[in-house]
Amino acid sequence: MTGFLRLSAPSFWFRPPGLISTLLKPIATIVGLVAQKRRQRTGWRAPVPVLCVGNLTVGGTGKTTTVLDLIHRLHQRGIVVHCLTRGYRGQAVKGPTPLRVDPARHTATDVGDEPLLLAAAAPCWVSPDRAASARAAITAGATFLIMDDGFQNPCLHKDFSLILVDGAVGFGNQCVLPAGPLREPLMTGLAAANAVVITGQDTCGVRKSLTTKVDYPILKAALQMERSIVSLRQQKVIAFAGLARPDKFFGCLRENDVIPIKCISFPDHHAFTAADLAHLSRLAAQHSALLVTTPKDAVRLPESFRQKVRVVNVELEWADIASLDHILDSLTERMPRP
Repeated sequence: MTGFLRLSAPSFWFRPPGLISTLLKPIATIVGLVAQKRRQRTGWRAPVPVLCVGNLTVGGTGKTTTVLDLIHRLHQRGIVVHCLTRGYRGQAVKGPTPLRVDPARHTATDVGDEPLLLAAAAPCWVSPDRAASARAAITAGATFLIMDDGFQNPCLHKDFSLILVDGAVGFGNQCVLPAGPLREPLMTGLAAANAVVITGQDTCGVRKSLTTKVDYPILKAALQMERSIVSLRQQKVIAFAGLARPDKFFGCLRENDVIPIKCISFPDHHAFTAADLAHLSRLAAQHSALLVTTPKDAVRLPESFRQKVRVVNVELEWADIASLDHILDSLTERMPRP
């Protein structure tokens, strides 16, 4: 169910609970009970630190951007970090056997779009069995593991779990799937986390609501577009994106004074067809405009088409870097000594 719903989030998820949410409540109760039951399982404890970057809701909160930022910071510490991920809709992911992503050989169709992005920064393993991936990564030399998503996956013990929350939508109507966007009951998930990161503008008052619910760090991070985006301000651009919340990308462009003449949304993880590419090319030619998209979308484009598109990278800017450094320092202290 989660995999299907992540393609497009119903608008009623982000309004106070109404008739539809109420009608779906019995199913949501069952989903919540199953999620709570899963949390009772004990996962395999790896001999190296495991940092999980996850969320309580379906949809985009900036997990991949956050993982890439953490990889960079750990590399600066001289740490051999590997990533573990599910490989959503990856056709080469067969059963629980871990697959190491090879950017030179694999495509987004093979392993999913996020693993390809991560593999460009650090070794990345895809498998629904996170414990099997962890063992494979450690055998390959990893001394630190980052889980991209998988907060609800009980197979692998997490030494520290960072929960990301989009400040623009928060936890929605705070109902569990399918009545709302939560993957598990809110308090169940919060109790299993070690810190929260609010991404973007906190227009929903997430920090205020969490201060009465948790006693661990609440960090803040902003998603910033690369500085070179200024070169697009004087150009006609057509923006397209297949994300959980493509409007976030379009909004970020506008905030940076890049005003697209058209914004085209596709479903999350959309596999671009020849018809899609022909339509985009036709629009660009008609308007003498430059096509602009995200890195996550770019890896799903054929190489020949990718060369015609400007890819706009997004970086993370932490409001309290000292708190993040403290978390990373505490985890690296647990690393096995040579």
